[in-house]
Amino acid sequence: MKVAVIRKEHFNAAHRLHNQNLSDEVNAKLYDKCNSPNYHGHNYVLEVKVVGEINIETGYVMDMKLLKDLIWDKALNKFDHKNLNLDTEEFRNLIPTAENIAVVVYNLVRPHIDAKHELFIRLQETDKNIVEYPVNA
Repeated sequence: MKVAVIRKEHFNAAHRLHNQNLSDEVNAKLYDKCNSPNYHGHNYVLEVKVVGEINIETGYVMDMKLLKDLIWDKALNKFDHKNLNLDTEEFRNLIPTAENIAVVVYNLVRPHIDAKHELFIRLQETDKNIVEYPVNA
């Protein structure tokens, strides 16, 4: 019997969507307001879902306090109240789109979740923009 547990966290970060290989004109057209040279910020909502069997001894799929600490220790402490383009190694050469942020968070957290568990990331950048990784289509 598989069960999903979901931990929701919030973090704030600034970023600029800009591809160095494209002209300023193309970047402005492609990314619009998100291409501001002065950056802009979001109040992100991150959901980390762990799916697995309930442990008979603990009654947990995964201890939620452990999951919370893991999310912050391995990922969010790097990004919260930071400029993703300037302050983080993860986005020094990677455009910090919501899609890329979700994949990066997954890759930072995945090695620390028991391999028998599935892991899914859901990142809400705005009320209208949400990404999920991986996609189970």
